[in-house]
Amino acid sequence: MTTHEQYTAAFWDERYRGSEQIWSGAPNAVLVQEVADLAPGSALDVGSGEGGDAIWLAQQGWRVTAIDVSQVALGRVAARAEAEGVADRVTTMPVDLFAEELPGPHDLVTAHFMQLPGAVRPRLYRAIARAVAPGGTLLLVGHDPEGMPPEAEHDHPHDMFATAEELVTELGDAIEGWTIEVAERRGRDAVQPDGRPRFLYDAVLRVRRSR
Repeated sequence: MTTHEQYTAAFWDERYRGSEQIWSGAPNAVLVQEVADLAPGSALDVGSGEGGDAIWLAQQGWRVTAIDVSQVALGRVAARAEAEGVADRVTTMPVDLFAEELPGPHDLVTAHFMQLPGAVRPRLYRAIARAVAPGGTLLLVGHDPEGMPPEAEHDHPHDMFATAEELVTELGDAIEGWTIEVAERRGRDAVQPDGRPRFLYDAVLRVRRSR
């Protein structure tokens, strides 16, 4: 399997169909922390999966566009939005990040744990940055290379992990003149697939576009 095949609709539709639910359904903790001081507006959830982040944002008053390459995942987002009573604030849209432009602009653009290959990450993250409205916020969160278990490289080669500082460098002139509000390695407790506890680090980058 090539790297790109791991990001296709066919790959992810098959993976979602193979399980009733893959992710926890809870919002990412960093998202909850980092948007606490932001006034709700329009948000773009990139790689929304089953919609844990998108639903939570809508519950906080945001108008959310949830995008993902998988229609199966987006169907779950829409169904949960309906069940949670926020369907009027959640729009789903299939988007192949490798081939299509992102909808925008938005007051908040967020992407969590997409773990993109290093060879394409700068181009794709710059495309994500272009979806941020003037005065808006870009929030990128991924696994920091520090402390990642060796077995993680079975599914994620080492170049898929980047520090927040490396993300700033890769974004380059796409965020020139923006305000870097957070660029750090942030620790958290986690649970491994076999149930054992583990301490991991996230790379957290939050930048605000100038008006």
